Amino acid sequence: MANGKIGVTTENIFPVIKKFLYSDNEIFLRELVSNAVDATRKIQTLTSFGDFKGELGNLKVSVSIDKEAGTLTVSDHGIGMDASDIEKYINQIAFSGAEEFLEKYKDTANSIIGHFGLGFYSAFMVAKKVIIRSLSYKDGAQAVEWICDGSPEFEMHPIEKSERGTDIILYIDDEFKEYLEKDRIIGLLKKYCRFLPVPVVCGKKEEWKDGKYIETEEDFVVNSTEPLWTRKPSELTDEDYLKFYRDLMPGREDPLFWIHLNVDYPFTLTGILYFPKVKSNIDLQRNRIQLYSNQVYVTDQVEGVVPEFMTIMQGVIDSPDIPLNVSRSYLQADRQVKKISSYISKKVAEKLEKLFTSNRAEFEKKWDDIKIFIQYGMLTDEKFYESARKFYLLRNTKGKYFSLEEYKTLVEATQTDKDSTLIYLYTTDPTAQYSYISQAEEKGYDVLVMDGELDEHFMSMLESKDQKLRFVRVDSDIPERLIAKEENKATNLSPVDADLLQGLFSDRLPADDKTQFIVALEALDSTSAPATVTQNEFMRRMKKMAEQQPGMAFAAQMPDSYQLVVNTNQPAVKKLLEAASSAIGNKLGEILSRINAINEEISKERESNTDDDKKKLLEEKENEVAELRKQQNTLISDYAKNRPEIRQIIDLALLQTGLLKGRELSEFISRSISLL
Repeated sequence: MANGKIGVTTENIFPVIKKFLYSDNEIFLRELVSNAVDATRKIQTLTSFGDFKGELGNLKVSVSIDKEAGTLTVSDHGIGMDASDIEKYINQIAFSGAEEFLEKYKDTANSIIGHFGLGFYSAFMVAKKVIIRSLSYKDGAQAVEWICDGSPEFEMHPIEKSERGTDIILYIDDEFKEYLEKDRIIGLLKKYCRFLPVPVVCGKKEEWKDGKYIETEEDFVVNSTEPLWTRKPSELTDEDYLKFYRDLMPGREDPLFWIHLNVDYPFTLTGILYFPKVKSNIDLQRNRIQLYSNQVYVTDQVEGVVPEFMTIMQGVIDSPDIPLNVSRSYLQADRQVKKISSYISKKVAEKLEKLFTSNRAEFEKKWDDIKIFIQYGMLTDEKFYESARKFYLLRNTKGKYFSLEEYKTLVEATQTDKDSTLIYLYTTDPTAQYSYISQAEEKGYDVLVMDGELDEHFMSMLESKDQKLRFVRVDSDIPERLIAKEENKATNLSPVDADLLQGLFSDRLPADDKTQFIVALEALDSTSAPATVTQNEFMRRMKKMAEQQPGMAFAAQMPDSYQLVVNTNQPAVKKLLEAASSAIGNKLGEILSRINAINEEISKERESNTDDDKKKLLEEKENEVAELRKQQNTLISDYAKNRPEIRQIIDLALLQTGLLKGRELSEFISRSISLL
């Protein structure tokens, strides 16, 4: 019998292990089972090299529970240990046996997973005492038992053991009795060990008989030793990939397509990534890619391994070359990780481009489901943007799809403005903006549908990369000004008529703290609508984007700003102006003349140095102008109140834009009936 102290550099190593080294105490089972798998793979490797000529026996890892004794045991029939091995690999913390073994058998033993040295000690996260019973594969080896209660002291003595391999017996601490429940253990084995390359057994299979479950003689194997990603793509069918996906992501809709990764230089990487259907931010659920290291589950937090935009994909990636910390729980960013990330991004782009070029029609059918994913990638990854430009699609209101280059060729002849800027017209709601779309199409313009959640950001990105490209929403201006081919035409109204017409419509605009209107007069085609409501593209887009960014809340709370464009050539507007001019034009002209005269006096007085008396005189004149403005507004307002056709023209414009709602809509309907 031998007693001793574990060779550690920190006396309080066990509290450190329990509290800080591992991110979650449940991973102790992953570590112990992984070590058992390592030991099993080692004996297989030794046999293949002729260094072990004995019988391999039943190479499985068993996990068993004894609730009465309060123990959880992990057993293997692997390489085993003798006293010197335990002294070297257990008593000297952080000396990894796998590292030494890998060096010796590096050409064939690359599936050994225990690189980390401290995995065994995770047992003390949940156990108050741990016993190792082991018999080495070496000829004439003496079986040995090692006992430790979680302090640096241990005892070790020889025992009788008939079978090669190792039993790790954990006396579970009272605080962690959940790990003595079979369902809990099976759940953890399925989470962490479901794809290990050696069968992992936990009890026997059960079958329903005589109204209850009874155990059979057959082992209950929790894992699949040859997961799909370890096999050659040429051996697999679409149904194989779909079945694996359904097992991996139960309850999810079948994926659109998938990529099978398989590279062995300059790093080792395998895996299968699936493209789910993603139609909104609600579906942007991350943590659906599982990271494995030689078939051992590590984490589903893979932001460091795959580009951020690809974290909305689903599936698995497996690489022994991704550096982890000692607990395998956290990724450590380094140059190798960046290479792997770039490779995955490149393969995804290549897959999409191949789909686009080989079967354009099928790609277009999938487009609406993958569009948000591709946009996300182009917005966040410059290299992916350059690749995706070849297969990114725009869809117009007629349901036709175009690549970016195809669409530019389609519209540049008709939709380039007087400043040589190419204008892409778009709609965010083809139904609500139907009349605007129709007017644009009547002028020979094409209109895109941009109703996705990332479209605002995507359009801004394209504009930033091409200074001669601008996206304009189809309802942001009147058709004649959407794509300015020439300077705006003058209205040819006298100052009095311009003030009168602008005043009439300004007075009858709806009052709303959340909405602001500006009246503009334009000499448009006489067959066009009497008035049109537009919203400035820049202001509207800025407000929309502000709503999605908490730091710009002030902009999101600003009132919506619209322009009411009145067509001075439209017959109904002309008739309205003539009637108003006849009724109040003379009186309004007198007021405006008086205002102009006083303003000229004020201007002259301000040009000279003024004393206090002149300042008082200026103030009196300014007050007089203000009073005259009130008279002007009152005169126009009193007249406008009795002309329902003014509000009718405004409401028609609001109705076209979808801004006429509630009481105003009801009043519009009643007024329309009365005007009939």
